[in-house]
Amino acid sequence: MSGVIAVYPGTFDPMTLGHEDVVRRATQLFSRVIVAVAAGHHKKTLFTLPERIEMARTVVAPFSDQVTVESFSGLLRDFVVARGGKAMVRGLRAVTDFDYEFQLAGMNRSLMPDVETVFLTPSDKYQFISSTFVREIAVLGGEIDKFVSPHVQDRLAAKVRSLGKE
Repeated sequence: MSGVIAVYPGTFDPMTLGHEDVVRRATQLFSRVIVAVAAGHHKKTLFTLPERIEMARTVVAPFSDQVTVESFSGLLRDFVVARGGKAMVRGLRAVTDFDYEFQLAGMNRSLMPDVETVFLTPSDKYQFISSTFVREIAVLGGEIDKFVSPHVQDRLAAKVRSLGKE
């Protein structure tokens, strides 16, 4: 898809190897991918917005010729349209994600008729990973090296120490 800009939105609290795999797959389909880190007003996040942006930028650095990381708040539609996005990338891990994502895609199509939602699945080895599980495992002192990049693992360990939960 030459010249097509795709937006991959999420809270990325934190960015997992599954997210990274979806970014890699998206770079094979689109000329430019914008990882859109949500301010997360609807969720309580472990990491601040600047921390999540920094981690995402570090994780996607190998794809920096095609991928940028930006934050957004408010309607995703406004962000996508302002950047000339023609596709929105959504990751699907399991059938349990599909119902929600299908409804979201329908709403987004209503709000952005010229933007297509593209569902990508991560590699089999990453399909069970969720940021929520990774945060819980880290807070409880478990090993997370199979789920996140070394940089994110270090940031999670430091965050857990700062919260006094180790």
